[in-house]
Amino acid sequence: MTEPVIVADVVRSDFVEGHHRGSVVVTNPDGGVEWSVGVVDQPMFPRSSNKPMQALGMLRHGLDLDGKLLALAGASHSGEQLHLDGVREILAGAGLDESALRTPEAYPLDDAARDAWVKAGHQQERITMNCSGKHAAMIATCVANGWPIHDDALATSADGVWGVDDYRSPKHPLQQVIRTAVEDSAGEKVSYVAVDGCGAPILAISLAGLARSFGLFAAASPDTLEGRVAGAFRAFPEYASGTRRDEAELIQAIPGLFCKVGAESVYAVGLADGRGIALKIEDGSARARAVVMAATLKMLGLEHDVLDKQLHAPLLGGGVPVGSVRPHPLIFS
Repeated sequence: MTEPVIVADVVRSDFVEGHHRGSVVVTNPDGGVEWSVGVVDQPMFPRSSNKPMQALGMLRHGLDLDGKLLALAGASHSGEQLHLDGVREILAGAGLDESALRTPEAYPLDDAARDAWVKAGHQQERITMNCSGKHAAMIATCVANGWPIHDDALATSADGVWGVDDYRSPKHPLQQVIRTAVEDSAGEKVSYVAVDGCGAPILAISLAGLARSFGLFAAASPDTLEGRVAGAFRAFPEYASGTRRDEAELIQAIPGLFCKVGAESVYAVGLADGRGIALKIEDGSARARAVVMAATLKMLGLEHDVLDKQLHAPLLGGGVPVGSVRPHPLIFS
């Protein structure tokens, strides 16, 4: 097994004060590895980068969403008003309201949205947690199939912390069909199941498998389920992330590109030609995530002002930029 490598440098006043290590993989349209550094063939948790695959599993089993609401079903949203309204719309379509959600209580992810939420006198709520769109879609899928939604009794086996009739349980029919969609998309079997930050199962695949799935979605015909998911992200990037997010900016900049971030600095991109890119920054630092992805895309020959902008994350001194997090030149030359 190889190790994560230095993929970004932390440079302050022209002095390299640190590094970020990580792994990056590019897959070609047939799913094979075209280029890689670090560890790309061992199990890892995609975290929220697996949400498009989760949405695929739900579409296969009766989830009736398209457009902005389908993008929201695959989102780690910022908690802006458009997101909260969309979550309520998904739930209302299933005859329910936000009390059905089992996401943990949280403040909005976006700083400005959080500040406005608090100033309006609100506390942490389930609907403002960034995964509430996915959970609303999970609940709607259960309703469409007549599957149970909640079981407040704790599981007594090693299967998980939820009752087996809870939509978050790995044994629940919903999570079983999602697992199949993940394995089909990645072209490999899930090797480990854990509990994600939102309480739903998180399924371990390889970084190469994650990239492969994004290439598959990005190149899919618009009339396929995979193509519908990618198309929703492209048409409504503000619903798939937020109005002030770098992922939305990237989707809007590069025609045919489709992307999703995950916790612990995971990032996956699919290109219209079927290539996939996935990366993980080893220390989980979000500041190196967009930098390394921009460097990888430029290495593949893509050019845009947004890529040039995202290629460096500024470091401040005295309130002004004095350096940046930059791609490591020995990797991205």
